[in-house]
Amino acid sequence: MKNIEEKENLNNEIQLKKGFLKKSFFFVLLILLMLGSYFGGVYSATKNSIVEELAKEKSVYLGKVLGKYSESEDEYLSQDVDFDLFWEVWARLESKYVDHDTINEKKLFYGALRGLASAVGDPYTVFMDPVVSKGFQDDLAGTFEGIGAEIGIKNDILTIVAPLPEMPAEKAGLMAGDKVYAIDGESTMGISIDEAVNKIRGEKGTPVTLTIFRDSFEIPEDIEIIRGKITVSSVRATMRDDGVYVVKITNFNEDTKRKFDEAVGDIVESNPSGVIIDLRNNPGGFLDTAIEMASEWIEDGSVVIEKFSEDKRNEYLARGRAKLAGFNTVVLVNGGSASASEIVAGALQDRDKAKIVGMQTFGKGSVQTLETLSDGSSLKITVAKWLTPKGRSINDEGIAPDIETDLSLEDYNNNIDPQLEKALEVLADYDSFKDVKATSTEQIIEE
Repeated sequence: MKNIEEKENLNNEIQLKKGFLKKSFFFVLLILLMLGSYFGGVYSATKNSIVEELAKEKSVYLGKVLGKYSESEDEYLSQDVDFDLFWEVWARLESKYVDHDTINEKKLFYGALRGLASAVGDPYTVFMDPVVSKGFQDDLAGTFEGIGAEIGIKNDILTIVAPLPEMPAEKAGLMAGDKVYAIDGESTMGISIDEAVNKIRGEKGTPVTLTIFRDSFEIPEDIEIIRGKITVSSVRATMRDDGVYVVKITNFNEDTKRKFDEAVGDIVESNPSGVIIDLRNNPGGFLDTAIEMASEWIEDGSVVIEKFSEDKRNEYLARGRAKLAGFNTVVLVNGGSASASEIVAGALQDRDKAKIVGMQTFGKGSVQTLETLSDGSSLKITVAKWLTPKGRSINDEGIAPDIETDLSLEDYNNNIDPQLEKALEVLADYDSFKDVKATSTEQIIEE
């Protein structure tokens, strides 16, 4: 009898401990997701040898899942969450899935983390495994192999934000605003941005087929694109024969500040009759570069406001140079202008330093931080939203131009640029446009 009681007590202790260890994994998982260093900016990333090594495809999905039943010192767990359900699903997949012998636990684990991040309902908060994380780092460096197009999620649909100039996507005919319904025949419904980038990117010389729909199409069309090496030169500066200086900025990447500083020096030396900053199809990039750029017109005061909550805001101030403040300036934008582009356009518009010409911008006004995790994967988290100096929310709304001018498909196919022509018209008679204001500048958020 005594032996039976001892066995029952022992079994009860084992079951209690097992239940506690399973539940404690949830806490450990949360701690894992919060690990890593903080980097500020619209996007920020650091490359290191560990990330590069772990990002090799052959090593990403090898090894065992560790910490499955590990104890934590803190026993905190929300009473509304029974994490036994996680292991119940895990076990049933491994035992009952038709091809259960092919299941890789690392893939299951990374898939669970992607689901955890996507459950917050924000398309820019994502978990990236080491391969995807490495690709994201390469994007910011400006060198990678793919098609050369920035993509985003618009109205829950994967959308081409910006085909980069002279890159395979543009040469194949992709345009800003194109909706991507499938990648190599796989539906993009519910896909995250970073998953889509990973599917589209590939080795130079290999094909990828995107199923595209745009307003001028009757039905979606398949467009095959041959991938190439994408090296982005983010700033192109030209002095026109009519004395107008045009600066085309394709991204806010690692080289942008240096190249833009060179253009500013050339503008000051050449003393043009006006300046056009072309931010069309510019998907954004580093926050600091956007602030530095806007500071060439704005001497002091606010450039952009970072709103974390109703009670917490961070104001980014101009750097005090304003070398271009004396030049009449027009900023060109369209539906492919996003993020850092919208920060610059919104700041110059609110501070009356430039006229904005073109079409409503994309409306990507949220702030992400990139948390580097222990195995080379990373977690990109939306932590705040951008406001213009007057308090307008960039996110979803975008920046409305002072002078709305469209560029049609027919214009595009015939190499006609009515937006650039309108910008030149504005510069030719700048004073007559002095009081022109976009309707949305009156939509001020209450402090």
